[in-house]
Amino acid sequence: MFKKIMSKLRKAIAPSSDKSAAKKSADKTNLKPHRHPALDRAQRARKAGAHEKRNRAGGTRPPQGQHGQEGGVTSPVVKSGDKSPHSINQRDSHRSHPLQRGGGGGRDRGRGRGDRGNRGNRGRSQNPRHFADTARPSRERAPVYEPPLRSGPPKQLAAVPPQDTPFSRLGLNDHIAHAVAEKGYIEPTPIQAQAIPLILAGRDVTGSAQTGTGKTAAFALPILQRLAAHGRLRCLVLEPTRELALQVEEAFKEYGKHTDLDTTIIYGGVGYERQRADLRRGVDIVVATPGRLLDHMEQGDVRLDSIEILVLDEVDRMLDMGFLPDVKRIVQKCPATRQTLFFTATLPPEIAQLASWALRDPVEVKVGSRRSPADTISHAFYPVVASQKGDLLDELLKRTEFHSIIIFTRTKFGADRVARRLERLGLKTGVLHSDRSQYERTEALAGFKEGKYEILVATNIAARGLDIADVSHVINYDVPENPEDYVHRIGRTGRAQKTGEAFTLVTEEDVRDARSIERFINATVERKKLDGFNYIYSALFDEAVQAAALPPKTTSVLRRGR
Repeated sequence: MFKKIMSKLRKAIAPSSDKSAAKKSADKTNLKPHRHPALDRAQRARKAGAHEKRNRAGGTRPPQGQHGQEGGVTSPVVKSGDKSPHSINQRDSHRSHPLQRGGGGGRDRGRGRGDRGNRGNRGRSQNPRHFADTARPSRERAPVYEPPLRSGPPKQLAAVPPQDTPFSRLGLNDHIAHAVAEKGYIEPTPIQAQAIPLILAGRDVTGSAQTGTGKTAAFALPILQRLAAHGRLRCLVLEPTRELALQVEEAFKEYGKHTDLDTTIIYGGVGYERQRADLRRGVDIVVATPGRLLDHMEQGDVRLDSIEILVLDEVDRMLDMGFLPDVKRIVQKCPATRQTLFFTATLPPEIAQLASWALRDPVEVKVGSRRSPADTISHAFYPVVASQKGDLLDELLKRTEFHSIIIFTRTKFGADRVARRLERLGLKTGVLHSDRSQYERTEALAGFKEGKYEILVATNIAARGLDIADVSHVINYDVPENPEDYVHRIGRTGRAQKTGEAFTLVTEEDVRDARSIERFINATVERKKLDGFNYIYSALFDEAVQAAALPPKTTSVLRRGR
């Protein structure tokens, strides 16, 4: 009895275990590896492409939709519930490829932008009429850049008396000639007399003259005349340093104070916002340094499409500072029909090559020798041993009746050291070099012009182009290595037909540089000694011994040969 019961239980249990075992084995055989949905769509798209090629090769075409095309692609009609492989492949072939930008393997990323409004409508017809309202709009062309006009009210110009002066006879109108007369200028300098009529006639000009001969007014006055009234940005003036840019901007504002023209300045070392505000407000003239101007151009604050007059001032200094690549980039952004003006103290071959590329049929205006100091300057060398340079400087300042003096040093550290020495003597001294902040540099230069400082100690940053009135003396505490810098340094005095004096302290280490200066200016500079000064004897005082012991100077490969 027990055996019969057990056998019935086995028969009842055995079929269920067999079925589960069979089901497990079936599940194992039918198990498919997991695949990302994006890969499945890519595989279906490839199959659809291969199927279409076979149909074309066989002369047949896949079923078409109801006359609709979008973007040149014919969409097939897919009926609701149609599960044929061909319809699925055709439908998925219109989706973005998962490996293309904007595609991907996610649920939404697999659809293109045009499919975002049709999510969940896979069974609907893909005829373009069903989604014409979601078609991507065509991209419109960006508007042409237009420099802004002045946002504020127009200037109220005061009446000026009629002018009959040498400047008005050059062709300048009464408003500009009156501003020149208010500054106390009576007769134009030679470069002004030659350049102003040419610029007024629209010619490209290369101006080369000695420093201190009025090059800034030579281009500023006719530019103001040609621009006439306020409009868009039409004039760009490039300067190598911030100090020169500030000086030129001030000159444009003073000469144009009786006109309706606006001028602004763009230079580094300060914030961008005020400069952006001026550009948005609308100006006629921009005075800029190359680096900061390129920054504004890259940020979209300014474009040069409307420039009519381009001025490259002190181009030789830009060459020395390595700005020529930036200058070329800026020139290329200006219209080819512009008027271009070069004004420089010297014209080396590199600058001549740049001028031939940037100017069209230029007229060269050359006044005086480019290598000689102005006739209004008396200059001399003062030999001294290095250990007595400071003492000799103190004695020179005690024995000299000066109004204002600029003292040049070779290094920034040397400028600070000399300034501290003079301040201990009770002399009001300003310092100007590139390690000073922009506020300190502006304050030192303004204080020297206004008489707050009687002495300005500076590096070569103040050697070129700065127009400071009534500088009575220049002292080279260190001999410049570049002979051209000597001419520029002592050119800070003796300006505007006034006389000036320049002293240069020469030590044993400076003898070669002193001889290079004499060869450059093609003249012998007088050697002087102070009576009663307790000199330490040196071979510097015996020129015969000095000439015999002086070895030839080698030209550095890092410096341009002279």
